[in-house]
Amino acid sequence: MKHENISNPSEVGAQDLVPSRYALSIGDLDVLIVSDGVLPIPTETMSTNVGSAAREAWFDKMFLGPDMFDWALNVLVVRSGKQTILVDAGLGGQFPGFPRAGQFPKRLDAAGIPLESITDVVITHMHMDHVGGLLVDEVRNRLKPDVRIHVTSTEVEFWKNPDFSLTTMPSPIPDVLRSTAAQFAEKYGDRIHKFDDMLEVAPGVTAKMTGGHTPGHCVVRVESNGERLMFAGDALFPVGFDHPDWHNGFEHDPEESVRVRIDLLNEVAETGELLVATHLPFPSLGHVASENGAFRWVASPWNY
Repeated sequence: MKHENISNPSEVGAQDLVPSRYALSIGDLDVLIVSDGVLPIPTETMSTNVGSAAREAWFDKMFLGPDMFDWALNVLVVRSGKQTILVDAGLGGQFPGFPRAGQFPKRLDAAGIPLESITDVVITHMHMDHVGGLLVDEVRNRLKPDVRIHVTSTEVEFWKNPDFSLTTMPSPIPDVLRSTAAQFAEKYGDRIHKFDDMLEVAPGVTAKMTGGHTPGHCVVRVESNGERLMFAGDALFPVGFDHPDWHNGFEHDPEESVRVRIDLLNEVAETGELLVATHLPFPSLGHVASENGAFRWVASPWNY
C-alpha cells in the first residue's frame, strides 16, 4: 500500500506515539506490515533445551530479560489486483493480562483499510495470537460474509485433537490454545478454505506448508517483478538467528521446527529476499546473511 493512499499523518500522530505500520512495495504488489502490539512472555520459553546460564547470557547480550520480555505481534496485509489479503489476525483483546495486544483492527482502520475490504485471510497456524483477532465481535461482524479464510488441511485436522506432549508452556496456555482454536473452527467453519501443500491465494501471493511449529504451519511468499518477501509466521523467533537449534516452548515438534527453521534461513539467505516474521521486533523487515553456517539478521533501513 503506497504511503499516499493509506496514511493520514495528523490522525495517526494523535493516536500513536510510535509508528505501528510500515508500507512497502514488492514489485507491483502493495504490502503493509501492521503491529498488533506486544505481549509479555517468559524468557525460558525461548530455550527449553538449554540451561538457564546460556539463556540469561543471550538475553543479557540483547539487553532484554532476565525473566520476561515483550514478544512482538505482527500481521501482514497484501493488495494484489482486486484482492486484499490479511495474513494472520493477532491476539484480539479478549484475553486478560495482555492489554497491549489486539491492536491491529484500529491500526488497519487508521491506515484506511476497512475490515470490510478484506477478501482473503491466510492463517499461518491456529495458535491464539494468530486467530484470536478474528474472534473479536467488532472484527467478525465487519468481515464480508464471503471472506475466504485459508488454512492448511493438516492444521485444521490437528486442532480437532491437539497433542501438546512435546511443548513446554505455562500451565494455563494449552487449554486456552485448544479452546481458541475450537472457537475459530466453529465460528468460521463454512468460510475456512483448506489447502494441502501449497496455495496461490492471489497473483504473486503463495502460501506453503512447512510444519514444525505446528503440524500444519505455513509461510506466505509475496513475489512480483523479481522482488520477493517471505512472511515466516512462527517458524522463526528473535533468538533463532544466533541459536536456530534452541527449542521454543510453543513448538509442537521441536526437532522438526529446528529443521524447518534452518532450511528457511538458508533459503532466505540464498535468495536475498526480504523476511518478515510474527515475533520479530516491528517492523521485522530485513534480510538474512549466512557465513560458515552462522546466520545474521540485517534489519532494513526505514524508507521514509
